[in-house]
Amino acid sequence: MVSKNSSNFSDPVLRDFFITKSGLIFSVPDYFHPQEGIRSILRYVPDPAGDRVLRGTNVRYRKAGFEESFDIIKKQNPAWVKDVIVVPREEIEHVLKPNDVVCDILSGKIQNPAALEIIRRMENFVPVSAMGISGSVLAGLDNENSDIDFLVYGTEWEKARTALNQMKKSGFNSNDLAITELDDAMWQTVYEKRKSPLSFEEFFAHEIRKGNRGMIHMPDKNVYFDLLFARSPEQITVAPKRGIDTEKIEIEAVVTNADFAFDSPAIYEIDHPEILEIFSYTHTYAGQAHVGEKIRARGLVEVIGKKKRLVIGTKREIQDEWMVSLTLIEK
Repeated sequence: MVSKNSSNFSDPVLRDFFITKSGLIFSVPDYFHPQEGIRSILRYVPDPAGDRVLRGTNVRYRKAGFEESFDIIKKQNPAWVKDVIVVPREEIEHVLKPNDVVCDILSGKIQNPAALEIIRRMENFVPVSAMGISGSVLAGLDNENSDIDFLVYGTEWEKARTALNQMKKSGFNSNDLAITELDDAMWQTVYEKRKSPLSFEEFFAHEIRKGNRGMIHMPDKNVYFDLLFARSPEQITVAPKRGIDTEKIEIEAVVTNADFAFDSPAIYEIDHPEILEIFSYTHTYAGQAHVGEKIRARGLVEVIGKKKRLVIGTKREIQDEWMVSLTLIEK
C-alpha cells in the first residue's frame, strides 16, 4: 500500500487498485492518465449492509455493478465521469499494488492458502518481483468464494503460462496440490459470465488453447484462478493516440503481431487494406488469435489521422463486437 502523500507515490497502472479519502475502492484499467486524474473503474463501495468486510477492519463493503458505478459517481462527483471515471489525484488516499499482496502472502501477513500455493509453485519459474495478485484479494475484500486474479509482469508472463500448462499436465499425478484445467461446470460458468455472442463451442475452442486459466485443488475446496498479463515498466512507453469513432464494420485479416494480445486492451497488428490494428477492451478476445492466423472481427472503426483501428468492446457486454480465428474454427 502506497500513500498518496508518500515520496514513493507514482500514478497507478493497469491492475492496480486505489482507495479514495471517502473510502471508495477503484481498479485501474490503463497505463496512462490525463492531467485531470486517474482513469479508473469503481469496484467497491462502503455499505453497512454489505456482504464483504475490509481486511483488518470492521468496515463493510459491497461490489458495485458496472452501470451502477457510473450512477454513483454521477450523483457524487459528476465531473469525474468520462468514458471511464477520472479521479483527481488529490482524492486518492492509498494505492494498492499487486506485488505488495504477493509479498504479504509470503510473509504470512495475509492468509490465503490457495494464493500461497500458486506463488510457491510459480517461484520455480519466475521471480517474485514479477508476480502480483489483483481483484478482490488486492482490495482486501476477498471471501471464501473468491477466485484469484494472479498476474505476471512483462516478458516473464510467457514463462508463467508455459509453467502453468506444465502443471496442468501433471495434474493429480503430482506430489503437490493438483493444478488442473477447468472442469465442464466451471467452463460453463466462465462462458455465461463473459456474455459472449459466440457459441459455447466457438468460445471454448478459443479459450482452451490460451492456457491462462486454472483450478487449484485445495484440501477443503477448489479455487479458480486467472493468469493475467500486465506490462513491466520498460514496456510502458507512449500512450496510444485516441481518434474519431466512425462506423461499425466486419473485416477479415491476417494477424502479423500479437506481442500484446493478452494486454488490456489486447492489441493485434493485422494485414488488411484499411485497418492497421485491432484493440479489444474486453478480456474475452485477449489471446484470441496467433500470428499468421486469419481472423474475422466486427467492431467500431476509430480514425487516427491517416490510420484506422478496429475497436472491440466499446460498451460493457456488447453483442455486435467480436473476434474469431477463422484458422482455428475451420480446422
